[in-house]
Amino acid sequence: MSLKHAVLGFLSIAPMTGYDLRKHMEESVAHFWPADQAQIYRTLGHLAADGLVSVETIPQEGKPDRREHSITDAGLAELDAWLASPVEYAPSREAFLVRLFFVGRLGVDQVRAVLQERADEARELAAVLDQTRTATEEALTDVEPNLEMRLRLATLANGLVHARAELAWAQDLLTDLTDLTD
Repeated sequence: MSLKHAVLGFLSIAPMTGYDLRKHMEESVAHFWPADQAQIYRTLGHLAADGLVSVETIPQEGKPDRREHSITDAGLAELDAWLASPVEYAPSREAFLVRLFFVGRLGVDQVRAVLQERADEARELAAVLDQTRTATEEALTDVEPNLEMRLRLATLANGLVHARAELAWAQDLLTDLTDLTD
């Protein structure tokens, strides 16, 4: 997967500026597919050059012109082809696990510090995702979620499950190490 497909996916929902894309990504997929502003704008430039998106310049009074991107028919075809293709296995790289694998050489106190940092990060991520889920569910109280919304909520639920599992794992390991001293 590339950022190009994520951007095409968002543009298939509605035309957006680069700023709008960044905001929507931060509010939804950033917990599993982060991208910074420069990456988004660079990707939009490539997509426009390839004819997968069109760009409309909208003048604004007292502000810079708004550059709104819309997905083209070729962009929809590219997105649909990617969505229908087999999911390619992509081995994950977990810098934290490599660090944990070797950190024992620095002593149990440093191991605990590394694990506590990871537990704190997982707790914070779970809290953010839980707030997002609550806000989303409140916004949908009078709406019957369609397929797309149910799948978006499912990605949020996946993030919550992973964050909570990571937190539980780190806490269990910290408890398991209580009898060790440097």
